[in-house]
Amino acid sequence: MALTMYGSATEKPSLARGAGQRVLLAVEDPEVAELLSTTLELAGYRIDTVGTGTEALARLGAHRFDLVVLDLTLPDLERLTRGQRGVIQRPPVLFLAACDALGRLLPELGLGEKDYVTKPFRIAEVLARAQVLLRGTNTGRRESGLGYGDLALDDSACQALRAGQALHLTPAEYRLLRYLLVNAHKVLSKEQIGRYVWGDFHGDNAIEQLVSRLRRKVDREGPALIHTRRGFGYWLGRSAERE
Repeated sequence: MALTMYGSATEKPSLARGAGQRVLLAVEDPEVAELLSTTLELAGYRIDTVGTGTEALARLGAHRFDLVVLDLTLPDLERLTRGQRGVIQRPPVLFLAACDALGRLLPELGLGEKDYVTKPFRIAEVLARAQVLLRGTNTGRRESGLGYGDLALDDSACQALRAGQALHLTPAEYRLLRYLLVNAHKVLSKEQIGRYVWGDFHGDNAIEQLVSRLRRKVDREGPALIHTRRGFGYWLGRSAERE
């Protein structure tokens, strides 16, 4: 496996820094496990590494972890899924998933407690996703109840609602809306949005198209909530409340 597909452990982890949180890395491929372990340790995390679902279950039962990074190709993964019923601790999980596994994965995602990156992944994206998941546990917040006025997220179903009507968002649109809600009334730059949604900056045009699609769905049946601050970025809220 070519590690260049996944970035390099020598990349400076400028997007995210750990503070000694303990991470369980459950990855079968030893080269990918070594790359992730080295990078996360350099970023300030404490790492335990296992290569099977059985080992992961045993480690979760014996120790407390702040985050689990879980490869969906892990051997005997179903054992880990079944065995978690007996594990009191429920740390957030970052899945490493192939694109063809997303149809099975996405209905199970409760964002804020679980998230994913697609393979081949970028190290910067793994660091960014880990930081977001850990931020939720560090602040003691459950973000499953995010909302603004008549706009709400149902994370258990990965669904956005406005005035009780489903908006039918794509994963990228959902992630963007979540980011805007968490930062309501704060202007977010295109670079910030790109790095949050995709793990890197996709360029102005990609961000503009994504925001435009989301705005058409969110603001179709009610007063505009997503706004442009020309030359700076985008923000969510009611205009009168920000002025």
